[in-house]
Amino acid sequence: MKTTTDPKEYPLVIVGTGLAGMAAALFAANRGIAAAQVGGAGGILFASGFMDLMGVHPVERGRRLEDPWAGIDEVRRDIPEHPLARMENGDIRQALEEVLVFLEAGGLPYVRFQEKNAEVITPLGTVKPTYAVPRSMEAGVVALREGRPCLLVDFLGLKEFNARLIASALEDRWPGLRWARISFPGSERMSRVFTRHMAKALELREPQEQLAEKVRPLVRDAEAVGMPAVFGIGRAHEIVSRFQQAVGVPVFEIPTLPASVPGFRLRVTFSSHLQGRGIRPFYQTKVLQVREEGDGFLLSIGGAGVERLVRARGILLATGRFFSQGLMADRKGIREPLFDLPVRQPASRTLWHSRDLMDRRGHPVNRAGLEVDDRFRPLDRAGKPAFRRLFAAGSILAHQDWIRMKCGSGLAIATAYAAVKAFSEEAGS
Repeated sequence: MKTTTDPKEYPLVIVGTGLAGMAAALFAANRGIAAAQVGGAGGILFASGFMDLMGVHPVERGRRLEDPWAGIDEVRRDIPEHPLARMENGDIRQALEEVLVFLEAGGLPYVRFQEKNAEVITPLGTVKPTYAVPRSMEAGVVALREGRPCLLVDFLGLKEFNARLIASALEDRWPGLRWARISFPGSERMSRVFTRHMAKALELREPQEQLAEKVRPLVRDAEAVGMPAVFGIGRAHEIVSRFQQAVGVPVFEIPTLPASVPGFRLRVTFSSHLQGRGIRPFYQTKVLQVREEGDGFLLSIGGAGVERLVRARGILLATGRFFSQGLMADRKGIREPLFDLPVRQPASRTLWHSRDLMDRRGHPVNRAGLEVDDRFRPLDRAGKPAFRRLFAAGSILAHQDWIRMKCGSGLAIATAYAAVKAFSEEAGS
């Protein structure tokens, strides 16, 4: 591997390109902090596009929250170690506002529902609470809430979305729901179609018009049409708006199973619109080695046969959990591989999971992660900050079960905000 010997210097290195890492890069840019961002594809590609804040608490009761802010207040009382419990609501609101304003400016507007949670349809035909949805999905919230007669459409050869399954799962709640399957324009002879390819095709007018011609005769008495989220990579809400004018009723997207086009939209919007704002991306790379050096850190990062040295005053870990290898597990336990930070986890591997697979309390391993102080600095084995300017954000943090609590996006964005804020204060002291 070729090595560059002259270290580049940055005040902050953000390790991770998931939603927490991307949000951290935005918050750094907004505060004039030059930062390097290191990481691979990032878990953001698996995002549904929904912006969950706090949807379920307590998890053992499965209680769905209409008011996510009241839910966070309850979490502060019941789980004071939860990462969101360490923050004031004002900071959480500011974090969400900065991200949503940025996304709208980048052509990916979101819709909120009077600061309450809305119910949305998942690709498995379940219904979940979320705080904000892309505008291209807004009509689905209204159609579900009001029980309007609705048509769901999927495509021959598409494995990640099944309209029949969704309609069957929702038949008791939504009697006016029916489904249809058509071929995507130009794919009539194909046995397999892919969401990313369809999304790219639908950025052109001709495929949009051809698709509308296929859907229009199926509408009949339907007052809305739901389709898989494939309406372009950029400006999806504009493409959906044009398409619904062609078919004559509101149209909405439903996320597909991962990897999803809505996740790809988020990745593209963040990466393209952060360019020129003081963020140096090192995508498709990873941190090979890091050591403390003086008042900061020296990192070796590698990718595509090149190893680079980067010097930083601070590091923000947004490396995620097991899938992205922010945490790694073996027969001995769970470990954090970059700094060998202690991981809060059950006392033995036999306690990782509950005896009942469907235990309503969830599995203890889901709450494993890094312990942090109130400035989101990971703690060492003595319970002290491991490093003065090492911070962590997102799903790598302990005491949260973001999947069951429906708080993944809120957790990622809010803790990234808190970590960048703490670094800014620490670096200026």
